[in-house]
Amino acid sequence: MNVPRFPSAVIGLDPATPPERTAPRSSDTPALVDLPTRAAANNTALQWSLLRSRALRVGVPVALVVLWQLASSLKLVAPETLPPPTVILAALKELIADGELQNAIGVSLLRAATGLAIGGGIGLFAGLFAGLWRVGEEIVDAPLQMLRTIPFIALIPLFITWFGIGEGAKVAVILAATIFPMYLNTYAGVRGVDPKLLEAAKVFGLSSRQVALRIILPTALPSILVGVRYSSAVALLALVVAEQINAQNGIGYILVNANQNQRADIIIAGILVYAALGIATDLIMRALEHLALPWRPRFELA
Repeated sequence: MNVPRFPSAVIGLDPATPPERTAPRSSDTPALVDLPTRAAANNTALQWSLLRSRALRVGVPVALVVLWQLASSLKLVAPETLPPPTVILAALKELIADGELQNAIGVSLLRAATGLAIGGGIGLFAGLFAGLWRVGEEIVDAPLQMLRTIPFIALIPLFITWFGIGEGAKVAVILAATIFPMYLNTYAGVRGVDPKLLEAAKVFGLSSRQVALRIILPTALPSILVGVRYSSAVALLALVVAEQINAQNGIGYILVNANQNQRADIIIAGILVYAALGIATDLIMRALEHLALPWRPRFELA
């Protein structure tokens, strides 16, 4: 069989040139540049986003404190009305040196934790009872929906009548404030389970107990943790109110004495302590939520 032979000019090769040899690369040929991959670009964007977030979280409060100090130094604000940060810092050092602040923080946190444990526990079990069983919803939901419209501050005179002016009334105020956030988030989480998951459970023949433990509760866990986080913040808000009821110790006791002695610096220092406790509690709850939900994706629009 004859194979057609094409002229070497057609394919651009000299017949005398061996096929292994090719012309050397010209020095004018541009070198290849490795472009950044999508993963590297995303990593850089994530690092920049974290840096910007931390800078804003720290920079904005620091800027506000600096403006506050400048306004006090320039006599734009009367020191009797709003003491400068340096005076408030001195008041905090005074409270710490006496040991009064440390003891007050311990007492206040114990009150808040006791009320949160009891009220949050009641709200959790009520939410599960109403979410998992229809009869539970018929028994629990209507009374709690009615009671949650009553401000817990309005219940203080009633609690004083029931429990006196001791620790019982203070814990009862915190308890009443923390039940409803926990109940609502738990109930919404249980009832918000995807129906397709429940249908799949029926197809695989899971019992009601297995469905509750393996599908409903894990799916409702993010909402339950939101309820815990929200209830912990509400517990600190209720603590501020509760410690005004004839407090003999705690941060509220310090504020009452400072008000009687007209010490605005100690009053603001106590308010800042409440704020610091709130921030610390929220950070702890965020960490617990991150540990309990490692599978949940984290995303943002910008």
